[in-house]
Amino acid sequence: MKDKDIQLDLISYDMLNGMTSIEKTRMILDRVQEGSIVILERGLTPAEEATLIEYTMTEIRDDFPGIEIESYPPEKKSGWLEKIFGKGAVHEPRLTIIGPANELKTISKERDFISAVISTKNR
Repeated sequence: MKDKDIQLDLISYDMLNGMTSIEKTRMILDRVQEGSIVILERGLTPAEEATLIEYTMTEIRDDFPGIEIESYPPEKKSGWLEKIFGKGAVHEPRLTIIGPANELKTISKERDFISAVISTKNR
């Protein structure tokens, strides 16, 4: 049996913060299509996740079945104005893991814990 390597790309918040949403989406999708599991220190916004899923749907083919994506629930941050008026709370994205759908499977997910399995059967 041949050993199979799995590449994990851990992307810092600083790297993502300097990119546009489209640049983030393209970088993530390119890495996942190459077989990497991408872990983002600070995840994507809901709009960026929707864009990533939209781009992924247009690129699904026989050798790329799509992506699996899991994130911790976003942290809700609000200042004193938001507390008084009840609006404008910012939902900060948190750690996100993204990988090929045929290799990354989420086992369980809780508020501060994600358990996943990476399968090499399809490599």
